[in-house]
Amino acid sequence: MKTLHSILIILCTTCTGFSQGWLSQGARSSALANSGVALIDIYSYHHNPGALGYLKEGLVGLSYEAKYALKELQQQSIALAVPLKVGVISAGGQFYGYDSYRTTRAGVGYSIKLAENISAGVQINYLGMSLGNTYYGRKNTVSAELGILARLNNKISLGVSASNITRTKLSSYQDDRYGTILRLGAAYYILDNLMLTGEVEQEISKPTRLRLGIEYAPIPLLFIRAGVQGAPLDFAFGFGLVFGRVKIDLSSQYNQRLGWSPVVSLVVNFYKPKSSPKE
Repeated sequence: MKTLHSILIILCTTCTGFSQGWLSQGARSSALANSGVALIDIYSYHHNPGALGYLKEGLVGLSYEAKYALKELQQQSIALAVPLKVGVISAGGQFYGYDSYRTTRAGVGYSIKLAENISAGVQINYLGMSLGNTYYGRKNTVSAELGILARLNNKISLGVSASNITRTKLSSYQDDRYGTILRLGAAYYILDNLMLTGEVEQEISKPTRLRLGIEYAPIPLLFIRAGVQGAPLDFAFGFGLVFGRVKIDLSSQYNQRLGWSPVVSLVVNFYKPKSSPKE
């Protein structure tokens, strides 16, 4: 059993290890099968920095995921965004793995509305990887990310993001690099309380991933979500609750071979400018 457990960890880390330039964060996006590039919330820091340009209040978000219910594959994240007179400044990080295999992504960003219906953002990130307590098992480098969000009208938004646009190297051996991921997606409000999301993700040299999600708010304080993504096929569901300035989201994804990946996240609205940021 111990051997099987170790093999499973190796397989999982192999599948995700070379994509550590980006990992989906937040239970809302998780419940929508990771289709978050066209959403506007604090976790846009991890999905599309361009979307943060629409924020008008200071937000902080914390998230925790137990990938396939294994503590060795757990990940935590934080994101912070504060509106300025012009634009929004942000910072955050994500931490994945355990003592023998750990990755870190942390950085700062700036987002701004270029026009009434379009916003863009850029991020500079530190990327770190550690394979135990050995000198040769550590790698530290820097990468860049950018994103754009366009609101075509009050019902449809289009988002695009590109992570690790610098094609940062992981190792000179066989020219290994952190994953460069391009994402294009849309959010469509069929009704004021019913939203559909769709997204296409393409990582260089890997299969294209398609994602679909749905979010329904039967009452203003409750959100119900579900989603599906392919390559490999994963199902997702979850819900969110709003308590004044605090929002709690819970979700889980299910992979037919590896099982469940529960996620919990918290969002706190801690700051509201006396006057709205410049449009």
